[in-house]
Formats: sequence, structure tokens, C-alpha cells
Amino acid sequence: MTTTSTRSDAGVAVTADAVLDTVPAPTRRRRFGKKKPAAAGPSDERGIISTNEWSRRGIRRSANGIQITLLVLLAIGGLGPILWLAKAAITPTQDTLRTPMALFPNGFAWDNVSKAWTTIGLDVQFMNTVWVALGVLVMQLVVTMTAGYVLAILKPAYAKVLNALVLATLFVPSVVLLVPLYLTILDVPFLGISLQNTFWAVWLPAGANAFNILLVKRFFENLPPEIFEAARTEGAGSFRIFWQIVLPLSKPIIGVVSVFAVIAAWKDFLWPKLVLALPEVQPLSVRLPQLQQTIDLGTYLAALAISTLVPIVLFIIFQGLFLKSAGMGGAVKG
Repeated sequence: MTTTSTRSDAGVAVTADAVLDTVPAPTRRRRFGKKKPAAAGPSDERGIISTNEWSRRGIRRSANGIQITLLVLLAIGGLGPILWLAKAAITPTQDTLRTPMALFPNGFAWDNVSKAWTTIGLDVQFMNTVWVALGVLVMQLVVTMTAGYVLAILKPAYAKVLNALVLATLFVPSVVLLVPLYLTILDVPFLGISLQNTFWAVWLPAGANAFNILLVKRFFENLPPEIFEAARTEGAGSFRIFWQIVLPLSKPIIGVVSVFAVIAAWKDFLWPKLVLALPEVQPLSVRLPQLQQTIDLGTYLAALAISTLVPIVLFIIFQGLFLKSAGMGGAVKG
């Protein structure tokens, strides 16, 4: 069977080489060619401290000392509360009350963690929080990626109106929407059902996040338009372009939106408290404040420490995606 570069029995195959071959040569040179190195000048070598001043030992030592001091203060301010919570979670309650800053004066209290996980039913609340966060993540990815694709790539005739409406919602205080949104959850229009005490009451409203939609739209606008023009020349439709080109290039923004969605869902308190009244469906952010006055302080601090693990681990895993540019590294595979 003869293989063509445009169509086959399996469908349209869009590859990085095929895309680049269809881009005109001047455009390739302008878009993908190497940039001429900028001429070095005095302005490129100067900063707050000039090169001559930096060569002096006293100034160099003072600048390094200031940088190290600021870095230590930043680490203490950022990691200090988290490290103290981790220490207090395995410290006896009396030691935490008497000498909160001491480092295990009377040994460890590992039973705080086991009590927090089993005695107060933290395992149930933890899984509720996981389900809430996963549902919010899926809803936001589906809505933000498709909405950003329509507004930035497809650009229908009414795209400017939709963009203005999405932007306008950022200026509406979220507190104003609580009452009408709560009444909608109690009696869903056209369906006549109530979503209260179900995870859908949290998942569905979280899908329409205007900030993430505009964030994804801005990312898509920075993608080279020649790629989509070449893909259409190859015969790819809108869905195939979205699935085979846009999504593979969107890993950085998908990671950013995922972290934002999970962390926001993990710490949200007011809306889950309104729509999830039953303790067996409440997440950690709602259930733990209610248990503060009824359990031991050490057990409560251990529960708080457990509740912070997932956001911290999630951010550590995806922190590199915050620093990635919207570059073309990874190419397009059919």
C-alpha cells in the first residue's frame, strides 16, 4: 500500500516534519530560524553592582552575605510554619502547650497520627476531599481547555462577546453569587432535583473558572498559528487539531491549571459547608474546624499535618511546569 503524506486509511496523520514542510520558507526562517546574537554593550554588563565594583572583595562579600541572609529569612518564613506543624504533629500535647518551640523535650508521640487517622474518622474525610478535588480538576480541565481553544484558536464571530462576558465575571464578588447558586443547587432548573449533600454540588459550579479560562486562552494565543494552518492544509479537523496538536503542546498550562484547581478545592470552606451538610460527605476543610473543640490538641495538629500533605506533594511534583515557557519543545506527534 502506498503511503501518502496527507491521508491514509487510518485517518489524517499530522507530524512535526509535515507541519514544518508546509510552512513557507520565509515564515520558517522568521519563526524557527536562529536569532542573531545581540551586540554586547556596557548596558548588558551592568546591574545594581557594576563589574568593576563586583571585582572588589569587600563589595562581593557584602552582596553575598545579604543574599544568603535574605534566602535564610525567606526559607524560615515560608517553611517555618509547615515544619513546626510537622513537629507538633508527633509531639505530646503537654510539650506543645508548655514549650511550643522546643524540639521534642520528652520524646515523640507517634500515636497522634494513628488517632487522627482512625479515631476521628479522618480516613473518610480525607477520601471525601480527594474525590472533591478530583472532580473539580476534571470539570475545570474540560471547561477551561475547550473554552480557551474556542476563544483563542477557532475564534467564532461572537468570540469577542464571549471573552468580554468571561472577563466581566471576574469583577463580580463571589459572595454575591452564593444565594442564587445555592437556590439553584437546591432545585436544579428543568430537572427538578436537589444536588445538596452530593459531590456534584461542588463539582459543577467549580467548572466555570473565569481566571483559568483566560489563562488558558492567553497560552493558546502564544502558540505559532502556522502550525494550525499547516494542520488544516493536511486535512485535520478542529477536533483532531485540538487532540493531536493543542493538547500535546499544553502540558505546562495543564499542570498549572491542575495545581490551581486541586489546591483551591482542597482548601475551600464556605461553599462545601453550605452544600455538604452531612458529616459523611464533608471534606477536611469543613470537618476539621468542627472537631477542634472535641479532640486532643496533639491529635488535632496531626490531622492538620495530614491534610496539608497532598497540596505540598502536588506542588513539588508540578513546580517545574510553572517555570516552563510555552515553547515548542516536544513537537507534534500524530
